[in-house]
Amino acid sequence: MDNSLFNRTELLLGAEAMERIQSKRVIIFGVGGVGSWCAECLVREGIMHLTLVDSDVVCVTNCNRQLMATTKTIGEPKVEALRKRLLEINPDADILSLQKNYSEETKNDFELESYDYVIDAIDSLKDKISLIMKATSPLPAPPLGECHISTDLPLKALPQRGSGEGSFFSSMGAALRIDPTKVRVSEFWKIKGDPLAAAMRSAMRRNKLFPARKFLCVHSEEPPLPNLGKALQDGSQTFNKVQTNGSLAHVTAIFGMTLAGLVIQDICRKSR
Repeated sequence: MDNSLFNRTELLLGAEAMERIQSKRVIIFGVGGVGSWCAECLVREGIMHLTLVDSDVVCVTNCNRQLMATTKTIGEPKVEALRKRLLEINPDADILSLQKNYSEETKNDFELESYDYVIDAIDSLKDKISLIMKATSPLPAPPLGECHISTDLPLKALPQRGSGEGSFFSSMGAALRIDPTKVRVSEFWKIKGDPLAAAMRSAMRRNKLFPARKFLCVHSEEPPLPNLGKALQDGSQTFNKVQTNGSLAHVTAIFGMTLAGLVIQDICRKSR
């Protein structure tokens, strides 16, 4: 691999952090307006092992906000169109594309324990809850003497995934917002003003489903705006989506890049 590709990253973060970044395995569920920008940011900053999960294909209405969506990629699987773009940035990256849907029925198809970082950018409330429960569940206890729990984590956590240093990050609702200065990062149970987070918490309480550990989310403090136009039938295959909402690239991209930033910050903090 041409190490000069990441010279500016290493210049800022140092060689040790760069090595750690390149060794981590990341999986992103949902590569639309949020997940696609997260994926590109991670690859540009040195992530070498990335899995993309999304069942949908690129449609014309994706072109206003999704990174890989252009008039030339319409009809292509989103994960394949994004994979091709990411490999143009770094041909040596290990990019796995899975054109499938994450759900309660398919959750065991994904070996989350093999990843250091799991990122949720799914639209469906039901599927998001399923992924949260799966990604935050404790792993079987390691043999006596091999258990390691970091004591410098900002949030209380159970033994973690992959190499023992993994994390889970989630995106809340990025649609119906126009103010990029209102994007925030909060622990899931402390988010205020986000209808998606509120609906998920209500569903969890109603069904007595509670994540086994705390996790950070990207969200907006801006109250959702109303849709003023009419949604087109665009051939999208999005599952379990209640309705189609308007959204803008400058907001969804900030959500995705913030998710990527959480991953990179976490890696760098643990390299010190």
